[in-house]
Formats: sequence, structure tokens, C-alpha cells
Amino acid sequence: MITLDLGLINRQAHVIRMKEAFLWTSFWISLAVIFGIGVYLVEGTTKSLEFFTAYLIEYSLSIDNIFVFLLIFKYFSLPRELEHKALFWGIILALITRLLFILTGVTLIKTFAWITYIFGAFLVFTGVKMAFSKDIEVHPDRNVAIRLLRLFSPVTKEFHGARFFVRQNGGIMATPMLAIVLVLESTDILFAVDSIPAVLAVSKDPFIVYTSNVFAILGLRSLFFALAGLMRLFHHLHYGLAAILSFVGIKMLLEEIYHFPITISLLIISLLLALSILSSLLWPEKKSPPDGP
Repeated sequence: MITLDLGLINRQAHVIRMKEAFLWTSFWISLAVIFGIGVYLVEGTTKSLEFFTAYLIEYSLSIDNIFVFLLIFKYFSLPRELEHKALFWGIILALITRLLFILTGVTLIKTFAWITYIFGAFLVFTGVKMAFSKDIEVHPDRNVAIRLLRLFSPVTKEFHGARFFVRQNGGIMATPMLAIVLVLESTDILFAVDSIPAVLAVSKDPFIVYTSNVFAILGLRSLFFALAGLMRLFHHLHYGLAAILSFVGIKMLLEEIYHFPITISLLIISLLLALSILSSLLWPEKKSPPDGP
């Protein structure tokens, strides 16, 4: 699907319109549902429910990432027709790094069972912190990846399409597109520190954990374009995501005392996400009155 996307469907850089974005979002969600049904037919009910729960966690948490991506694109003044390519390469790198994260996390949990409590406590802490810090600030100029890039190569001021390097002033120079992809990837690593422990609370099967991550990440691009203009509507979403992280953290901490059935976990997570979206629509954010007369 990635090859088909890059080589045929979106070979030419263009602005992704709302209608196209919603169609692709529906496609990726449908593909994930079909895959989940396939897991049910091959592996049974439990594994299938684990996949859907893990997918829902990853997908819901990725919604919060969209606002950060918007800030990154705005900071670099990325042309709209290049946004899809930037997200594409960021996702390719994310698929690789998340595989390493997941294999490491599963190995640690299987080798050191007590690390589950560390993951659980970290998720509860992250959930509480998210609930009390709605505003997100992004400072790409302070990003470690950008600083390293500037040490090894000068960066052009202008974009050269989707190219990462150009020959200029008698040498090879990096472009802002490469800088954006590096910031996206380093930012995704920070997101993965929260989301992967949450998914490991649902399943310890690397196949389930990774495939749920893959489908959530692949659907993130179309979701970005579909929700980019609607993000302000869901101003209570971060409370729902904070509650989900806290619930999953508590679930990990209580693993030896009480095991939450996977159906109950899926129901609670779905309910928390739905309530945060519904409350945002029922009680819209109040706009501050303009200053002056």
C-alpha cells in the first residue's frame, strides 16, 4: 500500500482536499477492520479484540499529534502541496523506529516483569500531566535532530520540491524538507514513548502491537488532512486522551490483582474517546472577546 501510494496514487505533489482526505481516512479504517476480522478468523476472538483495542488506542492518541504536525509545518512555512510527502517520509521512518521500540518493550516486560509497574506509573503520570497542560508548544529550532543536521550540512532557505538535498554554491546542501522529516521523526519518537507502553498493556504479542501501530500510522496522513481544519472543535479531546492513558496505566498497575477483560477495556476506551468528542460539540470553546472598544 505504501508503494502504491507513493508510486501511483500520489506520485505528483498536490494539495489534499477535505473530500479526498475523508475518503482515504474511511479506506484506511476499513482496511484495519478487515485486517482485524482476518485476525479473528486465524487467531480467534481474544487476539482480534486485542488488535482492535490496541488500534483504537494508537489511533486516538495520534489525533493529538495532528496539532503538533500543524505547528511544525507552520514553523517551516511548508507549502501545502508538499505536506503529504513530508508526512509520507516521516511515517516510513516511524514504522522502523516503532518496530525497534516494540521489540525492546516486549523483551523487557518478558525478562523483567516488574517493569510493567514502571510503564503503568509513567502512563498515569503522563495522563495527569496531559489533563493539566492543554497548550502544546513546539520549538523546532531547539530540536536535537535539527542541530545535528546543521552540524553536518548547511540548509537552504527555500524548498526544492520534495528533494532532501540539492547542489548549490559549489556543494551539497540539505533542504528544509529534510529538516521537517527529521523533526517529524524525532517528535514521533516522543509520542511512541507514551503510546507503545499503553498498547503493551493490552497485548504482549509483538504481531498485534506492531500491526495496530502500522494501521494507525498509515491512516495518520489522511486523518491529518481530514481533521486539520476541525481540530479546534474537539477542545476537550485532550481530557479523553489523558483519561485513556491513566486508565491503561492503572490497568497495568493492577495486573496482578485484577485482570481487565479485553472487552471491558475496549468498551471503556471507546466510551472515554466518544465522551470527549461529544462534550466538545455540546459545549463549544468560548472565544475570548477582542481587546479594545
